[in-house]
Amino acid sequence: MNRLRNRLILVFVVATLAPLCVMGWISVRLLHYSLSLSSTPELDQVSQSLKRTGHELFRRTCEALKQDASSGRIHPTQYMAGQKLPWPAAVQEFFASGDAESFHLEGNQGDRVDYLVRRADGSVAVYSTSLNGIAMQQLSDEYTSARATVAAAGTHDWRRGFTYTYLLLAAAIWLLTLLALLYFAKRISQPIQELTKGLSEVAAGHMDYRVPEAGPSLDTDEIGSAVRAFNGMAEQLKQSQERLVYVTRLESWQALAKKMAHEVKNSLTPIRLTMEEIAVRQSGSGGEFYEQAAQIVVDEVQSLERRVRAFSEFSAEPPVSPKTIDINSLLEERIAFLRTAHPDIVYSTRLAPDHPHVYADEDLVKGVLTNLLENAAQAVTPGGVVLGVTAAGGDKITIEVHDSGPGLSPQARNALFQPAISFKRGGMGLGLSIARKSALLAGGDILLVPGELGGAAFRVLLPLA
Repeated sequence: MNRLRNRLILVFVVATLAPLCVMGWISVRLLHYSLSLSSTPELDQVSQSLKRTGHELFRRTCEALKQDASSGRIHPTQYMAGQKLPWPAAVQEFFASGDAESFHLEGNQGDRVDYLVRRADGSVAVYSTSLNGIAMQQLSDEYTSARATVAAAGTHDWRRGFTYTYLLLAAAIWLLTLLALLYFAKRISQPIQELTKGLSEVAAGHMDYRVPEAGPSLDTDEIGSAVRAFNGMAEQLKQSQERLVYVTRLESWQALAKKMAHEVKNSLTPIRLTMEEIAVRQSGSGGEFYEQAAQIVVDEVQSLERRVRAFSEFSAEPPVSPKTIDINSLLEERIAFLRTAHPDIVYSTRLAPDHPHVYADEDLVKGVLTNLLENAAQAVTPGGVVLGVTAAGGDKITIEVHDSGPGLSPQARNALFQPAISFKRGGMGLGLSIARKSALLAGGDILLVPGELGGAAFRVLLPLA
């Protein structure tokens, strides 16, 4: 049965791996294409152009400022040599550097250019001009940020990172799905494997084998229904096998009984007739002893003939004429019939509502109920109780007869329905055999069940009309 699980796994692999590879290839191509649309190269070019533009602007501004200072078009701010304390920091740095001239960006945003010139008398002249709203410091910050982004893009291979991450994630999801499939494949294949084993066991003749029905998934799914159907079928096969074995034995006993009854009857008839003739001839002639002896022989022969007739009835196959019968009414009729013969017995009933009907031969059912009720009455002591119960369930009607007697011994239970086995005085040992035979002919059976009153109890199963 592992082949079923392997096939499920193979189907999953074929059904998912090929589409997964195709989707992975398409996704990776799209990922590469989308990453190729990144603005990093353009950002690199813009930042370089921004740098060149800023430098060129600063150079030209410095040249123009120098020309304006040389021609006298602008006037400087003078910082005298004897007054260094109030000088700005940039002027002090320039004076300390010893340079003849220098250009500096000033202002909060670097929007002003200062031209510092050292004079012969030791003073410093500062010429200033505006950049017309252009903030060089902001341009510098933006350029630095752009270069950092370009440098990060060059350091990290985003395309390879995204590709590997995607492939690892897809493989992990696929493996988790495969593990889930292995788990569920085992849950599916194991009950089927048990069911196959059960079929093999039943085919080998082991009618007592049952497939375990444990597991929550087996309560509602199709496999659970199949397991329950198999167990029901096995139980029915077991019962059918037991009935077949019983019927086969019964046929053998019937053939033997018929043969023995015929042979014994052939021998008893001339014996009885001869002894009756002897009794008639000896009467009135003083042969009292012979008369009594002949009468004893005649009585015993008649008793043997009754037993022979019982065996003949056992071996006979009565005609079966099924019809619809109100089982409650029939049970009450049989109890009323036997109540007069056993006035010291308490009969009670617990009847099914709605008066269920069976489809069986009425004479056979009467014989079965009479036999069971009579046996129950003989089993109890005066004042004992015999209970009759009817119930409907499925396609069968059950009739149960319970008594408050001592119950059945293990020996009696083992040979209960075998003919010529009697466990009561004066019994022929054929009553229950004939009753079960009649129940089988009526389409049902008789089972021994636990008694409600402490004694024996029998259940008759008959087909529902």
